[in-house]
Amino acid sequence: MRLRISHASRYTYNSPVSYGLLQIRQTPKSRVGQEVLNWSLRVQGGKIEAEFEDQNANWVQLISLDQGAEELIVSSEGEVDVEDRAGVIGAHRGFTPLWLFRRTTPLTRPGPLLRKLVKASPDASGGDIPRLHAVAAQVREAIQYEPGWTDADTRAEDALEAGHGVCQDHAHVFIAAARLLGYPARYAGGYLMMNDRIHQDAGHAWAEVHVERLGWVGFDISNAISPDSRYVRVATGLDYSEAAPVSGMRFGASTESLDVSIQVQQQ
Repeated sequence: MRLRISHASRYTYNSPVSYGLLQIRQTPKSRVGQEVLNWSLRVQGGKIEAEFEDQNANWVQLISLDQGAEELIVSSEGEVDVEDRAGVIGAHRGFTPLWLFRRTTPLTRPGPLLRKLVKASPDASGGDIPRLHAVAAQVREAIQYEPGWTDADTRAEDALEAGHGVCQDHAHVFIAAARLLGYPARYAGGYLMMNDRIHQDAGHAWAEVHVERLGWVGFDISNAISPDSRYVRVATGLDYSEAAPVSGMRFGASTESLDVSIQVQQQ
């Protein structure tokens, strides 16, 4: 399926910014099952200082804000051809060794609730994929999808305690559970073509687990499926912090507001 995507982020500041530096991860990956046909990124109120591939093979653009800027607009758009591979991405790639994806992080550190969830999960006698789908169902049952309860800094254990969250929380809890079961697991962020609308106000998140003989396999816990041809992979990492579409810093006492507009449609 060929998808056309446009993504615009508008940052406004209530007073001029003396200095700011952002890392932007908004360029999809060309990998097995996904080909980026064309992609462009434009910046108003700043400039691209450098571009590079990070340790997770994400394409990163380093953007500095113009001195005294009161607004920054980052716009990207392009076309991506995606194949339905039932979530199977295949062999591991990138600079980060596979064993590192068994490592816990502050956002995925397991607590008593996560360990209890894993203890109640099935063993691997029925196969890795059925086992992981069963764990995904446990996570989905434990955390009702409901925005407003969590934010980008919410830890997996806290989301479980709240019992409410969004796709990022589903992904973090599932990743933590998979790692406790001995699987390398990582966070994936990108775009999803919705069946009922084109305009969206945020990207989407899911998880990927490395399974022997298959390689990396995706699991969208929120939608109870493995990613298909409606999903566009942009960035991956140990957790959200390594795959965030935007991260960075700025100097000054100004407060920031953000308006995001995303469109994903079949071309």
